[in-house]
Amino acid sequence: MKTTLYCFLALFICYTGYSQTKVSGLIKDKSGEPVPFANVVFKNSIEGTISNEDGRFYLESDKTYDVIIVSFIGFTTKEIKLEKRINYKMEIVLEEGEKLKAVVVVSGKQSKKNNPAIDILRKIWKRKRFNGVNQFKQYAYDKYEKVEFDLNTIDSAMMKSRLFRGMEFIFEEIDTSSVTGKTYLPIFINEAVSKVYGDNVKNKVKEDLLGNKNSGFSSNETITAFIKDLYADYDIYDNYLKFFDKSFTSPLSRTGINTYNYVLADTAYIDNKYCYNIIFYPRRKNELTFKGDFWVNDSTFAIKKINLQASKSANINWVKEIYIEQEFDVINDSVFLLKRDYMLSDFALNKKEKSKGVYGKRTTLYDNYVFDEEKPAEFYSEEINPFNEEIYERDDAFWQENRMEKLNKDEQGVYKMLDTLKTVPKFKRLYSLASILASGYVEFDKYNLDYGPIFSTFGFNDVEGIRVRAGGRTYFGPNDKWRIEGYGAYGFRDNKFKYGISGKWLLDPKNRLIISAGNRRDVEQTGVSLTVNDNVLGRSFASSALFASGNSDRLTDINLSTFAIQMEPWKNITMRLGSSYKTMRSASPTTFSLSYIDPQAPNGINDRLVQSEVNFSIDMTPGRKTIRHGVERKIVNDDFPRIYLNYSRGVEGLFNSDFNYSRVQLFYRQPFQVGGFGRTYTTLEAGKTFGTVPLSLLNVVPGNQAYFSIHNTFSQLNFYEFVTDTYTSLHVEHNFNGRLFSRIPFLRKLNLREIVGIRGVWGSISQENVDMNIPAFQSLPFRSITTERIAPNNQIYWEYSLGIGNIFKVFRIDFNFRGNYKNNIDARQFGVTGAFGFHF
Repeated sequence: MKTTLYCFLALFICYTGYSQTKVSGLIKDKSGEPVPFANVVFKNSIEGTISNEDGRFYLESDKTYDVIIVSFIGFTTKEIKLEKRINYKMEIVLEEGEKLKAVVVVSGKQSKKNNPAIDILRKIWKRKRFNGVNQFKQYAYDKYEKVEFDLNTIDSAMMKSRLFRGMEFIFEEIDTSSVTGKTYLPIFINEAVSKVYGDNVKNKVKEDLLGNKNSGFSSNETITAFIKDLYADYDIYDNYLKFFDKSFTSPLSRTGINTYNYVLADTAYIDNKYCYNIIFYPRRKNELTFKGDFWVNDSTFAIKKINLQASKSANINWVKEIYIEQEFDVINDSVFLLKRDYMLSDFALNKKEKSKGVYGKRTTLYDNYVFDEEKPAEFYSEEINPFNEEIYERDDAFWQENRMEKLNKDEQGVYKMLDTLKTVPKFKRLYSLASILASGYVEFDKYNLDYGPIFSTFGFNDVEGIRVRAGGRTYFGPNDKWRIEGYGAYGFRDNKFKYGISGKWLLDPKNRLIISAGNRRDVEQTGVSLTVNDNVLGRSFASSALFASGNSDRLTDINLSTFAIQMEPWKNITMRLGSSYKTMRSASPTTFSLSYIDPQAPNGINDRLVQSEVNFSIDMTPGRKTIRHGVERKIVNDDFPRIYLNYSRGVEGLFNSDFNYSRVQLFYRQPFQVGGFGRTYTTLEAGKTFGTVPLSLLNVVPGNQAYFSIHNTFSQLNFYEFVTDTYTSLHVEHNFNGRLFSRIPFLRKLNLREIVGIRGVWGSISQENVDMNIPAFQSLPFRSITTERIAPNNQIYWEYSLGIGNIFKVFRIDFNFRGNYKNNIDARQFGVTGAFGFHF
């Protein structure tokens, strides 16, 4: 997804537009203080806006008006004559009027009692399940979606900058946003035509994509998926509206009374329907809220029109403005259906008024509603691997017939101008650089090869010392049916060369039948994950962390070969049958041992494991969304649960394999959106190994000695501090998204986010496994070699953390506390870990 964001900054083309009346300015009181959330409308119309927290506003209309009306509770309503068609930077001073009862004029807070606006709101709640398509058993409609990205706040300095030298033609014409009043240039446009079907009885929805067209990107599904994820569908009647992975409280929410101020401002006939106009604005700053207004019918209490603009102080990164506008059609006396949905987002590095950024605009139109035509249940079943190249190659006749809104002259120019821009060498270089930063690979199109990932080039641990790595992969396109990748690495302390190579081949796209094989010879920090990893080239971050809180010398020299066949017989249910052959021994015998008792060994002790294994797994990921249709796919959402079941069987004697054993494992991950209180992530793992096996085949409770956070590990545990053959662990983490800090005045402006977590694990180990592994356990700092000291079976080991996220928008720090087992050797009672990340 990051590729798309970088590319938008590199693509620029020309756009023009025209409107009849434009007005912007600042609303103040007599003392010079700004008046936030004041109502501004063109006289004798329902076209209006609301001033922001700084008292600033912008209003535009295709019609010609010569008077605006400015009003706010506690102030005298003011009519202002517009001297010309375009009126910028007006200063409007409101005089304080008669103070109303139960209204605090200074703060603008409205009473919850005897407020007619809230009485209307309660009737909206009562009727909301009977509005729109929800009142029909089945429904279907046509959908047209147009998404555009624009570079905004264009000025002369930007036009003359070195960045655009050689591309000056893109600045021939610019336009002004009807929402913000800022200049902009379109840089990308995407169109999509779909047919949507729904069944409220079966609770099923299906959307068939009929056509998709990108300016200059052909069938680039990455961009299309990014747009879908960025602008997810929403229902204005829901209590919470999710944008950019954040839950905003809807002004129509049942909790809205405690979040918003409501004012009944006006009444009017719209499409021959009598409607109330209600203004809303937030009670507190820094919360995920909106300001705006809506028109609601007086009998059905269905929304006719609504405008929402995110609070400027809302705790969200990289987004300066969010503006939403929805219009509903009146089909008959009781049916209001969504007709038009418009959303604008202003992406910027900061929220300063003059900062430059990128607009993301989505316009969605709905038409040709059909109701109560039932479809069989199998109609809604999802295809495993849907892809039709024709969808991305529709001709001009298709688009002329299916566009519900014609492209204007300037939008048509987007397609033409980008074709020209792609021939400019400087633009090609910018695009390549953006691609490298986002994917981590350097493309060599001539040879169909990619070099990388470049971020894994350097590493360090106590065995290898400084480690350098070079790798690559075949790449003919995102939908390759086969792919080969590999790497080579060298450690300057152990003076050894390591390597890995793997290949995958998609045999049947319909059921995603894939065969894969690979071999890896490397040094690795094992015991950093309870659930097995079937990726032959996978190597944990702990294997070569540049900075760690302890020695990184408990490493394993592993030679692993795998072969597997997998398929997806049902949507998001993957079955895999695999086999592996591996040899393992300590990479640092003087400091760490994997030796075990072996009566057949010359001295009764064996320091090397040879093992053949077969395994079968089922991976269920309901709600997962993916793009690409080749041997590798990309997940584009993270709000789905995952259930992973695995059974492994060690086969003694097969290729000189040493042990017979069985292992069962369960992994369950579930994210929860807790309304407006943030998101909770839970991970449950459980497993058992049947049989007597050496340390390298047991289940090590994963510790973390790095200063960076590693998912599903215990931050205060050292490597190999606990070893089990039976275990259950639970990780719970909740991110409040700034809900608490926004109530603290001196922290409010920092937009920090509070995170709490608790982790626990119970495990046991049999006496037989202890007896076999005494040589290995003696090299580990156990207080004594007993089942009670090696595994946390007396009591659940637990720890907790208090974190602060969104530090400088990209950094998170966690303060981790050990809950018990504080007398273990080298036990760490307290630690600090951090992580970098790009989050909205």
